[in-house]
Amino acid sequence: MSDYTAARPSGWVIGGVTFASTIMILIGIFQAFAGLEAIIDDDFYVVTQNYAFDLDTTAYGWIHLILGIVIVCAGFALWARKTWAAIVAIFLAMLSAIANFFFIPYYPFWSILMIALAIWVIWAITRPGGVGEERI
Repeated sequence: MSDYTAARPSGWVIGGVTFASTIMILIGIFQAFAGLEAIIDDDFYVVTQNYAFDLDTTAYGWIHLILGIVIVCAGFALWARKTWAAIVAIFLAMLSAIANFFFIPYYPFWSILMIALAIWVIWAITRPGGVGEERI
């Protein structure tokens, strides 16, 4: 008999992954709703003058809608604790933060909040031992 025992993740780590997956699903839903709003009502968002990255709000709407749907799917995969989902979730959280950075002139407070949530998700996923580990 071996003295080796496999290290199991603590409840804090498992809670961090559950938190990240839940926030990913919420980010995706919020992102999709913001995209739908931009697609349905082109005049909802006030366009700032002289913005270097000036896109049509409908184009931003489609970007946010598609990104939101993919983020929701990644959130559910992360909830199932798939190792590949963690990598995809980190990548999508970075894309969400970048997309919301470009959206700051259109809806500043909301965009900054979404960037903060994306960074929080990245932090929760990258904590050691959480994803791909055996359940307690």
